[in-house]
Amino acid sequence: MNESIRNISIFDTTLRDGEQAPGASLQPEQKIALARKLADLGVDVMEPGFPVSSPGEFAAVQAISRELQGVEICGFARAVKGDIDAAVKATQDAARRRIHLFISSSDIHLRHQLRMSRPEVVARAREMTAYAKQFSDIVEFTAMDASRTGIDDLIEMVEAAIEEGATIINLPDTVGYALPDEYGEMFRRVREGARGGKSVSYSAHCHNDLGLAVANSLAAIQNGASQIEVTVNGIGERTGNCALEELVMALSTRGDILRAQTGITAEKLYEVSRLVSGAMHFPIAFNKPVVGRNAFQHESGIHQDGLLKDRSTYEIMDPEKLGIPRSMIVLGKHSGRHALKDRLARYGVQLEAARWKHFMIRLRRRLTNRKLLATINCCRWLAVRWASQHRYMS
Repeated sequence: MNESIRNISIFDTTLRDGEQAPGASLQPEQKIALARKLADLGVDVMEPGFPVSSPGEFAAVQAISRELQGVEICGFARAVKGDIDAAVKATQDAARRRIHLFISSSDIHLRHQLRMSRPEVVARAREMTAYAKQFSDIVEFTAMDASRTGIDDLIEMVEAAIEEGATIINLPDTVGYALPDEYGEMFRRVREGARGGKSVSYSAHCHNDLGLAVANSLAAIQNGASQIEVTVNGIGERTGNCALEELVMALSTRGDILRAQTGITAEKLYEVSRLVSGAMHFPIAFNKPVVGRNAFQHESGIHQDGLLKDRSTYEIMDPEKLGIPRSMIVLGKHSGRHALKDRLARYGVQLEAARWKHFMIRLRRRLTNRKLLATINCCRWLAVRWASQHRYMS
C-alpha cells in the first residue's frame, strides 16, 4: 500500500522576515500589492509584518488583514504583552488569523541577549502563550535558536507552551547552523519527548547561512513538520530564508520520495519572484535555482544535443510549467552544431552537410573575435551572409 501524500502548509514571511534584509524596505502600498500576489500564488499563511515596530508596519498589516479574506494572516510578536496587543489589533479584521510569538531558547541567547535565567524564560513563555490564547484559537510558539538549544531545555520550553494552549510549535534554525540530519532529529525528539508533543503541529523556519535552508526544511518535513516558513527568492536576514520556489519545486519534483505536496500554483512562481526582486531592489543571481536566468539555459554543446533529442536528458523541471519563457539554447563558444542547426532552422536556413565543418570554423573565429556576435540576430546574419556568398544553401 502506498504511503499517503501529506499536505504541507506554506507560511510566507516575505513581507516580515524577508523585508528585514538590509536594503529591502517596502512602502505600505508595496506590501499590499505584493500580498495580493502572494495570496494569488496560493500561500496558506501570510506574515505581513511586525505590527509593533512602526505605525506604517501596523497600518500595512491591518490593511492586508482587511482585504485578503481568503488567506490566514499571522500577527508577529515578541513574548511581550505590548507586542501581542499590537498584533491582535492589527489582525482583528482578518477572516482567519493566528498570533505568532517568540522567545529565545538557547543558552547563548539567554546569557548574552535576554540576560535571563532559564526558569525566567520558561515562565515568560508560559505566561505570554496563555495571554495570546485569549485572543486567538491558533497560537504559534517559536523557540528562537532552537537548533542550538539543548534538547532537554527545548522540550521543557515546548511543554510549557503546549500546556498554555499553543497549537503550532516552530523550531527554527535561526542562524543557519544545523545540518539536515540533526535538524530532523530535533523535530523527532521533541514530538516524541514532549508531553502533548503529538497533539500539536510543527513548523520549520530555516536560515541559509550554510546554504542548507531548503535541505533542513525537507529534513523537518521527513520528521513530522507540516508547515514550512519561507520567503520568495529566499530573501531575509543575512543570507536569507528557505526559498519558497525551491522548496515547492523540490516537493513537486521529488514527490516520489518525500510524499508531500503544497497548494502553490507553480505557473505563477516566476512572476512573483520578479515582482519581489523589483520591489525590494534585490537582483536574482543568474544561477539561482528555479527562477535564475541560467536555471533553464544551456550553452554546452553536449547538453544542447541531449535537450534537442529529449528535454529530460538535462532538465528535471519544465520551465513553461513555472511560467518561465522557454529559451533553453544559448549560442556561445561552447555550443555545438546541433544547437546551431536548430537555431538556423528557425530562420529557414539550411546548409549542405559537407560544408558544416567550414561554416563552424568561420563562425567560431568570428565569435572569438567579437564576443557580442553570440546573439540570435548575429547568428542569423552570419549564417545567411556566409552561406549565400559560398552558395552552400541546399
